[in-house]
Amino acid sequence: MDASAHPSVDTSVAHNARVWNYWTGGTDHYEADRHVGEHVAGMFPVIREVARADRAFLGRAVRYLAAERGVRQFLDLDTGLPAGDNTHGIAQRVAPASRIVYVDHDPVVLAHARTLLAGGPEGATDYVEADVRDPDAIVRRAADTLDLSRPVAVMMLGILNFVLDADEARDIVRRFMAAVPSGSFLVLTHPTFDADLGGEGNVEAMRFWNENATPPITARGRAEVAAFFEGLDLLEPGLVPCSRWRAETDSPVAVPQFGAVAVKR
Repeated sequence: MDASAHPSVDTSVAHNARVWNYWTGGTDHYEADRHVGEHVAGMFPVIREVARADRAFLGRAVRYLAAERGVRQFLDLDTGLPAGDNTHGIAQRVAPASRIVYVDHDPVVLAHARTLLAGGPEGATDYVEADVRDPDAIVRRAADTLDLSRPVAVMMLGILNFVLDADEARDIVRRFMAAVPSGSFLVLTHPTFDADLGGEGNVEAMRFWNENATPPITARGRAEVAAFFEGLDLLEPGLVPCSRWRAETDSPVAVPQFGAVAVKR
């Protein structure tokens, strides 16, 4: 990535969107991102597999919702840097009239999104610069593109782990889901410390991350992640490692990253 193209960006401090891009084989990262990414991968080698599994979960979830549940509107929160298939491309291949709003507050992400995430002529693709901690502002802006009287899939992949306070994180989910009608969906992934999924390695890796990169991050146990779905109906197979949610192969490896999709009654 050319640092001169984004003079307002601090390239000396690793940032999640760029490190994640590095782990998934992208090219939009700087030396600090690569350094931290390699160090974390050395401490927690499964992290690259987690990143790939999270991306694959996105594809399966969007295809399922568009093809089997008839969803035509997606609100993709904290979208991250474009990498391979993105929400609008997947949804609009199934239903060209699908409408997608991407949300992020990283200037590098937004610059790339506006350049690379162009939707098809039958649908709509828009971008909102905002922090996930301000649901009201995001919903107001999203309403310019989405019809909030009709079902929306609210995509929260790897977002709430950057909201360290559990009560605040639950409140963010509640506010977004309160803004969309019955028949809407919550699509969520979240890292875990749970040892049965190999998540104990997250402890030291996240400590290193919080001392050397931004934004700070946390993982949560199964019960804490399940609480985000309170009042919603989880779809089969429920709250599982994201690599195993409607997996397309037999017995995929479990990763320490939960994934689930739920519908609003």
